[in-house]
Amino acid sequence: MPLTDAAIKSAKPREDGKHLKLTDGQGLSLWVMPTGAKYWRLKYRINGKEKLLALGVYPEVSLKAARLKRDDARKQIADGEDPAAMRKMDKVIKLAAAANTFEAIALEWHERESHEWSAAHSERVLSAMKTHIFPYIGDRPISEIRPLELLEVLRKVESAGNIDTTKRLRQRCSAVFRLAILTGRCDSDPAAPLTDALKSQQWLCCTNPRQDEFPLSPNRFMP
Repeated sequence: MPLTDAAIKSAKPREDGKHLKLTDGQGLSLWVMPTGAKYWRLKYRINGKEKLLALGVYPEVSLKAARLKRDDARKQIADGEDPAAMRKMDKVIKLAAAANTFEAIALEWHERESHEWSAAHSERVLSAMKTHIFPYIGDRPISEIRPLELLEVLRKVESAGNIDTTKRLRQRCSAVFRLAILTGRCDSDPAAPLTDALKSQQWLCCTNPRQDEFPLSPNRFMP
């Protein structure tokens, strides 16, 4: 007989210390543990082998949600896929993706290089990355970052008048990308071609001349 919300709420642990199993149908059951916790489980067979899949904890996962998870798992089984194996694969993929973000590799680069720096310099380098780079591309897979995306981030710093900081950030980002290339986590350095796209202090001086260096005269713009 299928479970009901009322039956689930009123279910109590067994007195003998073993878990109580309440079945719902099509392999879905609710295990009431000696502690009172209630866990959803799905029993299934694939390739002739019986397996058990965890589907969450009640009431965080409701009866309706548990049935939907059961149905999704049964579709995978019907397609010849093992839902437990697929879940493990998804975890591996997510862990790999998390390890290959720009921030993760930048922290790895910082740890490798900072032993040659003073403590103060090491803190300045990391602080600048945390302030100007990580909030924008820190969680991005490093292999997906393109030059234009990085340029937009660097120009935020440049537009605030921090020309030297922008230059150093580009150089450090380039070092991070080179580490990723050497370790097989990306194929190119999108920071490399940005050298000519960013301003320099020399450019800034030439575009903002002092009046005493170029005195105006009534005939200055006359032919």
